[in-house]
Amino acid sequence: MNKIESALSRTTDTKSLVIGADTLPEAAVMFRELFAGRRALVVADRNTWRVAGEAVHRILSDAGIAQDEPHVFTDPALYAEWSYVEQLDGVLAATDAVPVAVGSGVINDLSKLCSHHNGRRYMIVGTAASMDGYTAYGASITKDGNKQTFDCPAPLGMVLDPTIAAAAPERLSASGYADLIAKIPAGADWMLADAVGSEAMDDFAFSVVQDGLRDALCDPEGVRAGNVAKVEQLAEGLLLSGFAMQATQSSRPASGAEHQFSHLWDMEHLKFNGASVSHGFKVGIGTLASTAFLEMLLEAPVDQLDVERCVAAWKPWSDVERDIRRIFNDDAEFVARGLVETKNKYVGREGLRDQLERLKKAWPELSERIRAQIIPFGEVRRRLQLVGAPYEPEQIGVSREHFLESFRKIPYMRSRYTVVDVAFRCGWMEQWLDRLFGKGGIWEVR
Repeated sequence: MNKIESALSRTTDTKSLVIGADTLPEAAVMFRELFAGRRALVVADRNTWRVAGEAVHRILSDAGIAQDEPHVFTDPALYAEWSYVEQLDGVLAATDAVPVAVGSGVINDLSKLCSHHNGRRYMIVGTAASMDGYTAYGASITKDGNKQTFDCPAPLGMVLDPTIAAAAPERLSASGYADLIAKIPAGADWMLADAVGSEAMDDFAFSVVQDGLRDALCDPEGVRAGNVAKVEQLAEGLLLSGFAMQATQSSRPASGAEHQFSHLWDMEHLKFNGASVSHGFKVGIGTLASTAFLEMLLEAPVDQLDVERCVAAWKPWSDVERDIRRIFNDDAEFVARGLVETKNKYVGREGLRDQLERLKKAWPELSERIRAQIIPFGEVRRRLQLVGAPYEPEQIGVSREHFLESFRKIPYMRSRYTVVDVAFRCGWMEQWLDRLFGKGGIWEVR
């Protein structure tokens, strides 16, 4: 059993995946197997219709599969926003046809959520190796100005031809590469969470994401140049990450502190030169932040940690609540999220003592596992640069002052335990931030 077959054995939503050159004809075979006797409806945008949608429509027709008129979004400013959900919901409400989405992030998320709204499943023909959301549960949609994740099943089946993905705009593969390299520190964060008793490791899901990950990341220049074999490796790594999330019904296998920076900047409606910043590019900068913290953790005297000093300094919940209101300047949306997420991982003094004692006990072996897991900061930065992704926060519209402020907000952004929580609980946050942003630091604030 290969990696994909093994992963599919544990997925809850996706039951079929075909990835390889010249595999578009498999879309008809897959549709018949998954949706026997049903009508199809191709969903695409102007670009994806040109590169693959028209061909998929023709392939389904030649196979004798009945179809509705394709729905092609023509707005050049199309993104995953609620008005487009309403548009596609209207199309699907008038038919019982099964959506065959042809595209990447936006088309997939719109089709995923609208299929769910209309009580049916769908399949996707991917056109870029741009993110891990193809096969992940849930859709990221902007509604009322806020980017939100809506619950809905992943596609029942997926086809991806890497020759098409390799020919996609360079920024899409670069974004996918940045999203994939994030799985490296995310794996280390899961090790930490498991060690302190916050979130147990699922060995199967961990291996689905991590096995072969370094091979998929080994040639950023090849990915940027459109090398089909390297883009196929990248796409497979991203799809496997989605399968691991399905298997655990959680994003934990593929998401750690680096994604929390992206979530924060999503809520802040981050733009660069007037345009939204891709998920992968935000996560790539978050990966640098997370890696820097992990390297400082490996240098820290964890084995000599004064647990009782940390426990004595730990704030009661009432003080934490006041801190959240202050840090987020009483912004109702941020405060509401901060209170819920932080409360879900907050522990009292006895809970903190237990976590830190566990960390100290595990540290001799755990530190070696983390050291073997991570890619050094300088190498992560070099690879992001080589693949064509941002490698400095200013390149996504985040000033160094803004970046520093973001670090201070991250402990309150999500209930997931990460290396930032270790620094926060051990009282090392300000010391580490001074090393990063003080005189001579990586992101020295001038």
